[in-house]
Amino acid sequence: MERNTALPQREARREQPHSTYPLIVRSRPVNLNDTNVLLAMAATIAFAVTGVLAVAERRVDFFSAIMLGVIAAVGGGTVRDLILDVPIFWSLDLAYIRFAVLASILTFVAMSFFARPVMFSLMVYIDGLGAAMFGIGGAYKAYELGFAWPIGPLMMGVITAIGGGLIRDVLAGRKTLLMSDEVYAMPVVIGCLVMLLTLQFSPEHGPEGLLAGTVIAFSLRAVVIFWSLRLPRWFTTQSP
Repeated sequence: MERNTALPQREARREQPHSTYPLIVRSRPVNLNDTNVLLAMAATIAFAVTGVLAVAERRVDFFSAIMLGVIAAVGGGTVRDLILDVPIFWSLDLAYIRFAVLASILTFVAMSFFARPVMFSLMVYIDGLGAAMFGIGGAYKAYELGFAWPIGPLMMGVITAIGGGLIRDVLAGRKTLLMSDEVYAMPVVIGCLVMLLTLQFSPEHGPEGLLAGTVIAFSLRAVVIFWSLRLPRWFTTQSP
């Protein structure tokens, strides 16, 4: 009888002090770590920029803006790793913090440039791409650790995607995404679900499933942004 080695492999990964979002699929010797790190860095920068822009109207000081930008960039992944009980990703590679700080500083200095309608609209789409990449990466990390399939990876994907923004909004005294009718988390959930189903039932197509999940999550978010879609009233809580 063939022995199932999936869980021991996942436990071994839990103890390895590296690999922020490993994209190595078990049944195919394809190493996508370098590409994934670049994507994670791009998402970190995007979240830092949009994190500072989100509090521009609050007239916060320089250090507060930088702090909120960094929190938006790494907050979701930090909460995820604490729940998964693994080393926090940026503690293993401080490049994430460095890029987040640098992006936040540049955004603060060039606030008038980024606040232009065209640039702000572009950054909203970049934020959607960052949420898709972070969400897929977070769900994959939870999947590889064998964390409560399938709800666990879905939750970790959503937390990674929106956790930093939620913490930033609470600290800045802004209305959080969870308290609005904006369609933000659902595209991430759908994208993560596509990836997880591919990994579970067709692991040899893992890289394709990961790419498909990212594209689907971002595409749905882009449609929501372009058409300014909101949740219908019957799908939200309402006062009697």
